[in-house]
Amino acid sequence: MWRLVSAALALFGAALSPALAQQPQRSECLAMANAAPRAMSVAFRQAAAAAEVEISYAGHSTYYIDTPGGLRIATDYSGAYQVGRLPDVATMNRAHSTHYTLFPDRRIPHVLHGWSDDGKPAIVSERIGDAFIRNVTTDIRRYFGDDAGSDMIRDGNSIFIFEVAGLCIGHLGHLHHKLDDSHFAQIGRLDIVMVPIDGTYTMSLDGISEITKRLRASVVLPMHRFATPLDDFMRRIGQHFEIDRHYGRSFRMSRDALPSKPTVIILDGV
Repeated sequence: MWRLVSAALALFGAALSPALAQQPQRSECLAMANAAPRAMSVAFRQAAAAAEVEISYAGHSTYYIDTPGGLRIATDYSGAYQVGRLPDVATMNRAHSTHYTLFPDRRIPHVLHGWSDDGKPAIVSERIGDAFIRNVTTDIRRYFGDDAGSDMIRDGNSIFIFEVAGLCIGHLGHLHHKLDDSHFAQIGRLDIVMVPIDGTYTMSLDGISEITKRLRASVVLPMHRFATPLDDFMRRIGQHFEIDRHYGRSFRMSRDALPSKPTVIILDGV
């Protein structure tokens, strides 16, 4: 009798496995954003404090994220902005050539495009090492001289979200328009967000400031900075954001070390 039951369970499990494999990966950041607040035990908080990521600003829109498991991720990777060794993961957006390359170093094992060549939205939902990486697509303006029918390319850009060490890290990419409620719902909770503050090539400072305030991330990392006066950005996001200036190009952060007051971290070592 027990042999028959065991055999039946084995067959059921074999039939179920392919279906489970096809299901999308679970986002802890979305789950936490939708869950009711709950208490966290002191023991768990102390254990989690040891897991840190290191974030380095290479320039333009390229940040490097080094995970506790040794994975190295580069955002908006074109190859022009380097910090140390090659990344294991390179995410890209196609706004223009400083945000992507079609000829990345072949030693980079994971190259993730924020666009799709078939006109459909790009779908990124991958567990790579100790990081879960997903995307939320947005539209982008067409290239200069592109005389195609419309002004915008639908789903031509991606906001990439990196979930690692209990942190939810978002990179807004070369964002060209305001986000609606559906975008914010797909993004979920962010602890750290990288935002373009050029004020012209991407969005107006007013527009990006409104998005920054609504995301309510604990840490804001400006990028695509050019000559934008930081004071202009800070004036727009409000007095409830602190400024923490680092005279280096990197810092380390854990879930438990997130600042209690929203903070803009400036890395001046680039």
